[in-house]
Amino acid sequence: MSGRSAADVWPLVHAEREALIDDLAGLAPEQWERESLCAGWTVHDVAAHLVDTYRTTRVGFVARMAKARFDFDRQNTAGAVKAKGSTPHETLNRLRAAAPLTATPPAPLGTRLVEEVVHGEDIRRPLGIVRDYPQEAVLEALRTHVGLSKSVGGAKELVAPIRLVASDADVAIGTGPEARGTALALLLAVNGRRAALAEIEGPGAAALA
Repeated sequence: MSGRSAADVWPLVHAEREALIDDLAGLAPEQWERESLCAGWTVHDVAAHLVDTYRTTRVGFVARMAKARFDFDRQNTAGAVKAKGSTPHETLNRLRAAAPLTATPPAPLGTRLVEEVVHGEDIRRPLGIVRDYPQEAVLEALRTHVGLSKSVGGAKELVAPIRLVASDADVAIGTGPEARGTALALLLAVNGRRAALAEIEGPGAAALA
């Protein structure tokens, strides 16, 4: 994980939030119901999850996890259901209102960038929307995610036996058989997005599957 401060990270997070809101604002009603890269979740569902994420505080997260019997997926689903508006327009307005917040669950701040970039692609890719992400945002998200253990939602154990090499940045992480791809493709792959696996090559790529 990097040592970036909140003053460095929050502007990147807020920029990604605004960019996604702009993309969502241009969607037709039927596009909101398109299946996202998150299995079982539509674009609308992912947007609602982000509303919930933006609002989540450290204390609130702990309380909700206890209510969900410490089942992370159950907690996520309940939060998304509660945050989802009756229409896409209502959900988008909730997203706009929550976007400037700096609330965060008890996790490294870089995880806010993981959320923004990965869920941004969960929405954009099925809709054919392409974003040129700031490289520093993607790299910060990648470094954060591979530095966290599986027990807290990271990919440390997954990537331990391989070497991730970004083809579009001077970044290599780990030792072992090489898995090479853009930083964005690597970030998506270590987050379990199989749609990105075709963009990664090298003898270590199979481990990401």
